[in-house]
Amino acid sequence: MGFWSLLEMASMPIVQVLLISILGAFMATDRWNLLPVATRKSLNKIVFVIFTPALMFASLAKTVTFQDIISWWFMPVNIGLTFLFGSIFGWLLVKILRPKPYLEGLVIATCSSGNLGNLIIIIIPAICNEDGTPFTDHNICRSVGLSYASFSMALGGFYIWTYTYQLIRTSSLKLKALEGSEEEASKSPNKSLDSTHQTQLLNESIEDAESQVVFTGGEEEKQGGSFWKKVLGFLHQILEELMAPPTLAAIIGFIFGAITWLRNLIVGDNAPLRVIQDSVKLLGDGTIPCITLILGGNLIQGLRSSTLRPLIIVGVVCIRYIILPLIGVWVVKAAGNLGLLPQDPLFSFVLMVQFTLPPAMNIGTMTQLFDVGQEECSVLFLWTYLAAAFALTAWSTIYMWILF
Repeated sequence: MGFWSLLEMASMPIVQVLLISILGAFMATDRWNLLPVATRKSLNKIVFVIFTPALMFASLAKTVTFQDIISWWFMPVNIGLTFLFGSIFGWLLVKILRPKPYLEGLVIATCSSGNLGNLIIIIIPAICNEDGTPFTDHNICRSVGLSYASFSMALGGFYIWTYTYQLIRTSSLKLKALEGSEEEASKSPNKSLDSTHQTQLLNESIEDAESQVVFTGGEEEKQGGSFWKKVLGFLHQILEELMAPPTLAAIIGFIFGAITWLRNLIVGDNAPLRVIQDSVKLLGDGTIPCITLILGGNLIQGLRSSTLRPLIIVGVVCIRYIILPLIGVWVVKAAGNLGLLPQDPLFSFVLMVQFTLPPAMNIGTMTQLFDVGQEECSVLFLWTYLAAAFALTAWSTIYMWILF
């Protein structure tokens, strides 16, 4: 497979994302006014509650069986490592460049959460269909590759809607705290020279009372905050995140895919309830276009008002396309040498590609959902997806050279 054919193949999904993003940007302009802020928020809620869960369930129930889950056990470990190393280097980037506090979670999320779904689903079949591909049997390559990609998308969604979801939610809390402190500062007591002596005494007494309340409240919280209460609070938070619609749909999809009789109810030409699977898949197909249009709509405002420094963008690009791929090669080769992987080069190729992807598009859904860092997210996505066309091509060539 030549470099230029590989470049064309790897860049096609990126170009699709950019073209739809440009359309979304035009739709959000004042001239068209088809995607104003209120519309984007409403559409984003539909994506979160309906489209994304449908996509997760349909792909899992159809392509992943119980035997697959057992034999592909290293894939969730591999994806977990992409999140772990991405988070470590994202955290270091935050500590070095110090963006605004409410943007720290966004930066770490874009460094750690890769687009493990639609890009792999597009790239793998394209590689399998290409003349001169090292994966010789095109039909088997497409079928198995689609299963790998669907499993990757489902696992990635599980990580994203638990770990990344928590990062963005924490960022929104920091933003609200910042806005609250600014509002309190604007309402601070008048201590100017024009204020009377009685006014100053009253203000001082109020401050003393507030400090006493904070002190006694802190003491009570310290005494009452037992270890088990903290554990229960943590478990409650995890359960709350697992109940997010995409995560819940992924769990149900795993169940239907793993249990044969449930799977046969909805999957296959002779399935009595196949209309359910077809309907859910039809809904899921709307996920990627809607997310991309929303990102494009946010991009217009982001180019005008983004507070991200260029060094942060460069740092995210370097982490995603230089540091993580190098780590990925080492991880997959080490796992292969230890006999932890199936004897399938395509499986190893997918594992390596998981370290090389641009940020997950669901991050944009979360920033819109929590109303934090939407413009900055769009700017990060613009540059990381532009760089992805060249990075995916170069690393795909390197991965095939290593594996063959």
